[in-house]
Amino acid sequence: MLNLAQPDPTQHPPRSVRTRLGGFCHLPRLLDKARAFAAGKNGGYHYNCPLDRNFFDFTGIDHEALLAEVKKGGSDTEILTWVRAHTSRSKAEIHAWTEWLDQHGPGGVGGHEWIAETVKAAAGDRDDIRSFADLLDLDDYVSYGGKG
Repeated sequence: MLNLAQPDPTQHPPRSVRTRLGGFCHLPRLLDKARAFAAGKNGGYHYNCPLDRNFFDFTGIDHEALLAEVKKGGSDTEILTWVRAHTSRSKAEIHAWTEWLDQHGPGGVGGHEWIAETVKAAAGDRDDIRSFADLLDLDDYVSYGGKG
């Protein structure tokens, strides 16, 4: 049975980057990866990857501090309360950052080429993959048996 309180990315992907918690996109995915990392079941997913660091840079939260909080076993709501207590970001700033991250894509030729090659391998006929969030959703789906 699937237990979302104890994510196991060796069995199913973490939540989408687009899933929001307290207005923050990516936070639910970050928590899934942190919980899996703490349990030694992170599979191919990496806690404190570049996308995670976008969250940490934006909020000013240290990744080790969040991981320590996650290891206490709190719910998403409890950890959201902790996050809010450890960042000075306003609701408007969180909203703007979330919209940016949801649409953020590669800025240079190398990044565009990498996304193009990744999409070509997973779903060559797709022409709607433009952001990193789009790419991660596609990759998660295909990695667990979906057809792109």
